[in-house]
Order: sequence, then C-alpha cells, then structure tokens
Amino acid sequence: MCGIFGIVTSDEKELGPVLIEAAQRLTYRGYDSVGAATLSGSRIDLRKDVGRVEEVAARCNFSEMRGARGITQLRWATFGEPSRVNSQPHLDSDGDMVGAHNGNVVNNFELRQQFIAEGMIVRSENDGETCVHAVERYINKGYEFLDAIRLAYGDLEGDYAFVIGQANDDKLYAMKKGSGLVAGIGEDFTCLSSDLPSILPLTRQIIRPQDGEIITLWADRVELRSVRDGSLIEREPETVTESMDAVQKGGYPHFMLKEIHEQSRVARELLHLLDGSHEVETILEKIRTARHLYLIGCGTSYHACLSGSVYLAQLAGRPAIPILAPQFTPQYGPAVGHEDVGLFVSQSGETKDVLNALETAESRGMAAYGIANVIGSTLTKAASCWLPLCCGYEISVPATKTFTNQVLTFLYLATRLAGLDTRSLQAIPDLLDETLEMTAPQIQALTPVLNDWDDMYCLGYGATLSIALEGALKLKEITYAHCEGMLSTEFKHGPLSAVRQDYPVIFVAGPADIPLIISGINEVRVRGARAIVIAEPDPRLEANASQVIPVPKSDPHIFPLLAVLPLQLLSYHMSVARGYDPDFPRNLSKTLTVD
Repeated sequence: MCGIFGIVTSDEKELGPVLIEAAQRLTYRGYDSVGAATLSGSRIDLRKDVGRVEEVAARCNFSEMRGARGITQLRWATFGEPSRVNSQPHLDSDGDMVGAHNGNVVNNFELRQQFIAEGMIVRSENDGETCVHAVERYINKGYEFLDAIRLAYGDLEGDYAFVIGQANDDKLYAMKKGSGLVAGIGEDFTCLSSDLPSILPLTRQIIRPQDGEIITLWADRVELRSVRDGSLIEREPETVTESMDAVQKGGYPHFMLKEIHEQSRVARELLHLLDGSHEVETILEKIRTARHLYLIGCGTSYHACLSGSVYLAQLAGRPAIPILAPQFTPQYGPAVGHEDVGLFVSQSGETKDVLNALETAESRGMAAYGIANVIGSTLTKAASCWLPLCCGYEISVPATKTFTNQVLTFLYLATRLAGLDTRSLQAIPDLLDETLEMTAPQIQALTPVLNDWDDMYCLGYGATLSIALEGALKLKEITYAHCEGMLSTEFKHGPLSAVRQDYPVIFVAGPADIPLIISGINEVRVRGARAIVIAEPDPRLEANASQVIPVPKSDPHIFPLLAVLPLQLLSYHMSVARGYDPDFPRNLSKTLTVD
C-alpha cells in the first residue's frame, strides 16, 4: 500500500536530496503522505506530513537533512486516516529507533493495545508504528537487534516489508513478508526499496530478498539471514537491464496488464485485512438488524454491488437491493430511514453520484457505510465506517483489481453473515493466478477473430450477470466497440434479432447454470452465431459451444471472480490490437467528480 526506500552511505552527507528523488520515483504507486528520516550518530531527524512529495519536502525542508543513513516513505493510508501523526516513518518510545513499512499488518489493533499496556508510547493508529514497537518489545527484553527483528516477524500478521534503523549504529535492517523488497549495491553505499524505480538511477546491481528473510545493510555490503533460525543465506547480486518505464510497469507493456496480474496479490492482502478488521463485525451487525439493505455504486462498482446482492441472498439468505447511485435518490430516497443500511461503493471514494446518494441517505437517518480504495477520500470520511479495498494505486483508467476486491469484499461479508468459515476463500488468490495462466493463450488466439467486430453481446445469469456486464463495460471502455452485457435469458426477447453469420456472443456460465446456458447457446448457434463460453471444463459445453475458454474448477461462488479475468484480458488485447492505449481511453477519467 506504500513505498519505502532506505540508504546507508560510507560518510555523513546531505541525504535529503537523495531521499526526495527516491520518493519522487515511487509516486506512481499512489500515496497521501510523505516522510523522511536521517540517522547521524545519536541523532534521528524525522520530518513528515500529508501531501505531495514536492509540497511536503519544501514545507519540511527535506533538502537540508543530513546523515549516513536515511529512510523515506510514501504512505497509502489503510490503518489510520491520512495525517501527520499517522505518516511514516515512526519512532519507538524513546526516539532512538525509526522505521517504515510497506503493506498491511492486520493485527495492528491488538498489538497497539498490547504495546500501550506494556508502557510503550504509541503516537498513531498506523501499523508502520506497530512494526517499530514490535522490535522495541524484544529490545526491552534484552535481545540483540537482529534477534528482536526475528521475533517481531512472528508477531506481525499480514503482508508487509519493513525497514528500521537505530541511533549509534552504522546499519539498516529490513524484513520481508509478502510485500515487495529489493536491495541495491553501489560503490560506496547500499540501499533498499519496496520497488526498483527508486533504486535504478543509483545502481543496477540488486539482490532480491525472499519472504522470511532479514536483510542487513552496511555501506559496503549486504547480508541476508533466515527469520527462522538466523542462519546466513548466500545470494549473488544480479544486474538489471530494463528501462525505468519497463520497471515501473513490472515488465508489462501497460499498467492495465500489470494490474490484471496483481489481482492475486491484492486479493490475498484484502483477505488478511478483513480477517483482522473490527469494522467488519460492526457492519455485519447493522446488516443483521436492517429493515432494508441497499448496495450503491456506479459503473464497475455497481456491477460489484450486483455480485454482492447475489452472494448475500445465496449464502446468507439476506436480500439486498443493488442500485445505481444516481437512481437511489429518486427511487428510494423518500422511503429510507434509520432502520435501513446502505453500503456505498467507490474505487476513488470521490465519485460525485455516490456522494450525492450518501448525502440523501444520511439526511434520512439511514446507516451509511463505505467500501473504497482511497483512504482519506470524501466517502471514507463521510461514512459511519468503511472497509478499504487494499489495491494500492490503480493507474490504468479501466478498473480491474479494484473490481475483483470489491466483489471479494462482498463475498467475504456474505460468508461471515452466513456463519461460514472464511478460510474457504484462501484458495482464491492462487486460483486467480491459475486462471490467468490457463486462459491467456486462448484469449490471445481469440483476439484477431473478434477484432473485426464492432458489435457483440456478453451474457450471464445469476451470479455471472454482473461479470457479463463488467466484461462488456471493459470492452466498451478501451476497444471503443459496442458490447452489450445482459441477462442470458433476456436475449431472446429482442436482441436475438442482431444475430447473423459468425456474430460473436460471449456466455459466462456458472457451474449450476450450464443446462440453462446450453439452451441459449443453441438459440444463437442455429442462427449462425459464434458462441464463446467462459466456464469450468464441461463436456456438455464442448459439445454445444463454438469455443469454450475453461477456468479452473472451484466453487460456484468463487467462479465469478475467476470468470472476469479472461474478459479483462480480452478487452486489453483487443484494445492493443486496435492501436489504442488501454491505460488512458478517450473521454474517460479515473475519478468522476461531476454530476
């Protein structure tokens, strides 16, 4: 969720400019606050605030900061609203250690309570500070610094990378558990970062720590040790040859493709966070007692709300009304009241239509909760409480990973509401990766076949209706072709007239819906259409469809999360084949702040 950078040099120098430049090279990740710390002898100079790198650096005079070691951090808020005190890096109780992290520590609340009870000075709500106190706990018990880090690793639950230094030392230490971390080796310095772009202008010699490893940086060398037993790990440096642009995109040609492939990672992080979230139970308790439950969003977020309404009904027996945000006020506004609950969903947290609906709901006394990716946004501040999507910065305008995590949030809530074990959802991240690997070759082969068409349909039923709508939206957004998503059983009530020879109709078929879908497949095939089906492998579909794009076998409620991936890939490849930039489609914005 954040970006971190640390450096150790052979001599004390002006590190402020180095830290500013490193932070600037991480801004593409997205952030809401910036901080820097330098260490020189017994002195730690810590400066931080909310805002852009250039603004905070000027306001806090980063350029004058000196030391032989330095840390900078860009924070994307998850635990604790964007504020100076929640900004990173953080100090320990006595102010002789400083550290910053990238990721989420999901047992943050419990650990903070323990640290306060143990007499530590806890200044913020942020889990980056929790990482520092987790080390401090074992220093206070008499452990050496490296052993304190090893033991802290066992206390910190979630996915994170963490860097820490102490006064009167010549080293920085870091550990990795699920989040990115890479170290660089220069002529008279070493450095580390959550991402390569902040390192490459300094050195192309890097070492990649793995999960469960602690890295120690001196000015002239890097050392890796196992968290498990402290044993030394030998790993040779590698030379990076990619351009800066390629590195920012993770080697992918576009951010959209990179973000499609990030979905397993952000899904895993979201599940960890939801397992440790106190807000989940608060929201569930209100849902249990609500007269009516409304799920409110626009565009992609509305499609996630449709998925949520199906999950809540099928798993928990709880009816929920999905509604487009602009329609909420005229259709339901006059009838809602304090006995009702609304979940307001927005990637940016600034979508004007959603905020208007929220204002209507709150004016009527309705309980309003948020689901958003941008913490500190208007939605997260206005809602009674909210759940973060944990996707980090989504640069490409078409939403991919934020949609997946919105749907996953609803699936998690429905599972909890039904009293079922959420451990069944832990398989989803690996299934997402497996789906991409399984479907990518077929989608690439299908692209030239469909690319001649500027009109097509994408059909779904039940839990997959929202996936058909979302797939059609992606195709419209970045290929500029017209693709209409709709209920498969409605196709015969008019749109069937559009079918002609080789006309493409895409079906998204859930495991329980195959007999019904087969009827629809034959309905279009006998009229000459090309019927393409996204489904789990099934001989009945193979016998009836023109082409089946198989996804891994899973669970009927997990299937929709997998089925959207080949549709995302198809829209991406068709956009590129047409010569368009899928990251920045014409006429569209990432955040719609107008009515």
